[in-house]
Amino acid sequence: MKCGKPLGHEEQEYCYDCMRMKHWYTEGYGLWLHKDPVSTSIYQFKYHDQRRFGICFAEELVCYYGHTIMGWKPDLIIPIPLHKKRRRKRGYNQAEILSRRIGEILRIPVDHKSLVRRVHTDPQKKLGHQERKKNLKHAFSVRRSFSPVDTVLLIDDIYTTGSTIDAAARVLKEKGVEKVYFLTISIGQGY
Repeated sequence: MKCGKPLGHEEQEYCYDCMRMKHWYTEGYGLWLHKDPVSTSIYQFKYHDQRRFGICFAEELVCYYGHTIMGWKPDLIIPIPLHKKRRRKRGYNQAEILSRRIGEILRIPVDHKSLVRRVHTDPQKKLGHQERKKNLKHAFSVRRSFSPVDTVLLIDDIYTTGSTIDAAARVLKEKGVEKVYFLTISIGQGY
């Protein structure tokens, strides 16, 4: 009911992570479970310059969650930013590609400049739950020029424990955003 992870038992409402911790975001979903072939295609998208995959992923997100997004009524779509070193190395931000296409289809403005990753963090995939939170503690900031809106939709590629989305949602809420939703291509399992 919070992160959208599939659950092992019908009577459960929240996954293990959501039962144990308070999330800063309002609600969100991942399109597919993070397992093959999805995990392999995301890897190609992120690390092998397969930007065209992002257009396909974005269109699938809109196809499946378009009505949900419109029900959330986001004022802005904001991609989870990369640190400038990582962006320079990769050449692009995969979340920005997704955001731009979703915004284009649904006619929702995309703001890829206001949320900034100010700390070059270790890749999250190598870390445990508590290490992920610590790694992202001061990773994001919001530019002074940002004018708070009621509702933001954050876009990222993968949701595992929610640490990245939470860290971004927290700084946005501290700047006056009331509701923060998220969508990702894939999501971990919630059992």
